[in-house]
Amino acid sequence: MLEVKTFPKDMGEFEIASFDMKRCLVSGLFLEHVEVGGVTRNFYTYLTPGLTYDQRCLIVVPPDEVTVPEFIEHGFWQEFAKKEQVFLHFLEPEGKWKLDGSDADYMNKVYIQVQSRNFYVTIQDNIYGVGIGRGATVAQQAAMKMTSEWSGLATFGDLEEAAMLNAQAIQESQDMGKVELSVSASKAQLPVWMLWSENLKVHKEVRDYWKKQNDSQEEKFSNAEADEIYFPSTVYKKSSVNEEKISQVRITNNFSGSITEELFQAVWQFISMARRHRCFGTKALRNYMKPEAYGAELHTMELDGFTRFWYEYVPEQVKEQGSPVPLVVNMHGRGGSAESFMDLSGLNRVAQERDFIAVFPEASIHQQRPGGIRNVLHWNGEYNGKELNDVAFILKIIEDVKSRYAVDNKRIYACGQSSGGMMTSELALKAPGVFAAVSPWSAIKSPDRKVALPEKIDPPVPYLFLLGENDWLCVDKEKGELEYKVTKDIADFLRNLMKLYGLETTPKRYQCGEISYYVYVNKKHVPMLTVGTVKNMSHANYPRESWIAYDEFFAKFSKTEDGTLLYMGAEAF
Repeated sequence: MLEVKTFPKDMGEFEIASFDMKRCLVSGLFLEHVEVGGVTRNFYTYLTPGLTYDQRCLIVVPPDEVTVPEFIEHGFWQEFAKKEQVFLHFLEPEGKWKLDGSDADYMNKVYIQVQSRNFYVTIQDNIYGVGIGRGATVAQQAAMKMTSEWSGLATFGDLEEAAMLNAQAIQESQDMGKVELSVSASKAQLPVWMLWSENLKVHKEVRDYWKKQNDSQEEKFSNAEADEIYFPSTVYKKSSVNEEKISQVRITNNFSGSITEELFQAVWQFISMARRHRCFGTKALRNYMKPEAYGAELHTMELDGFTRFWYEYVPEQVKEQGSPVPLVVNMHGRGGSAESFMDLSGLNRVAQERDFIAVFPEASIHQQRPGGIRNVLHWNGEYNGKELNDVAFILKIIEDVKSRYAVDNKRIYACGQSSGGMMTSELALKAPGVFAAVSPWSAIKSPDRKVALPEKIDPPVPYLFLLGENDWLCVDKEKGELEYKVTKDIADFLRNLMKLYGLETTPKRYQCGEISYYVYVNKKHVPMLTVGTVKNMSHANYPRESWIAYDEFFAKFSKTEDGTLLYMGAEAF
């Protein structure tokens, strides 16, 4: 029988793998707990050996006829986890699955709990649901109630009438406090695959529900595994920069109830094709993009006893032309990764269309809480009492890229979100001669580090600071300062920039779509500081910010060889 373990109380006891800092510290099958409706419920987490953080995450509602350890051991789940490198989580019934909605709420609570970062790190972008047997109805209820949080759904087996219980229900959005996780909980598109015996009445109702949710066309297609495939309508009234219209509805009739590894693999490849990203208003769904598949290359270097990673995207036309091009460094947030942030930011697509090189470095590590894991990725972290110098890491990356490609030294830029935003600002302060402009997103300095405000930034580096109007890290709606109610430490930092650059303290203002802009200019009317607040958004970034940062800001700034800042070709000061 597969051994069921409990996580150590002190995860800080484990040494970090120097060759892969984000590797899970333990492996095997673990019992976890979650509070739902005032009751403690168990669930199981399986971590395959060698699994690294931020990989795709599958939450399974198994049949209620067998115990979870038996279900895992007698199935293909361990082999599947190893092959696909996924986090596996299994719910446990209390007798039979309850179809009154309470077990669906339990499933949605597990979605939240697995992102607590107590023992491992997952991200909300790539969490998928599967229901089997009677558990299929539970999974349908959970996904219907909290659609905008899940990235894909598959159910195996006939559904009960209660499957439509939450067709009109929406779980309340939740303020998760000072964590990266957000729960917007709204109706949204969702890739779904349902396998059942025949088109019973409830099956038709569920099929039609998801067809409407996904704006499906009526024309029906099929393949070797699915009898019915409905594609989304080709009419799309919004830009696809932030969300792509990609959700199909797939149905397999005459399902015998037996799930082979081959069948599950086909279903998994379908439901895991999308990622759900934080955005303004709700969470946006986009195709899951492996950096290598897009054409990015993974690079490594040894630094301070650790192997450091970064992805590098160089458009083919840039390689062919050979003339100097801009370079943009793009940095993920706390707990993220280089791979996930390439997908999340979409900066590689900007690079492809604007002919520049984009690099996506991976942060060092820190311990987020006492007794917790010591390898949450975080910029300028620390390990065994030693601070890790990520400024040096970024500068070495730039030199490495320049040794292989023609980089325009006058047009090197940096951007990043959350911890990556703090790192973006740190680069402007520590290496102002390198960067022509920077754009921090949803953070500009660490609130946990008491660092004196800079007395000078020479040569000057212009800032574009983008944040959500509901950002828990940046905004204090009751006591916040400046026109956009930022926290005191951020307001002090911005006022100091105004002082150093001799900016007008009353900003020029304008609105464009979801963003309200506040522009601070110097005596030559150069916008050395721009703050943009995004309506109805918490602590997040979204792909359009990458386009804004490059097209509307970076592209206007450059530096001469002696460091003189230029704005649209003219001296900025």
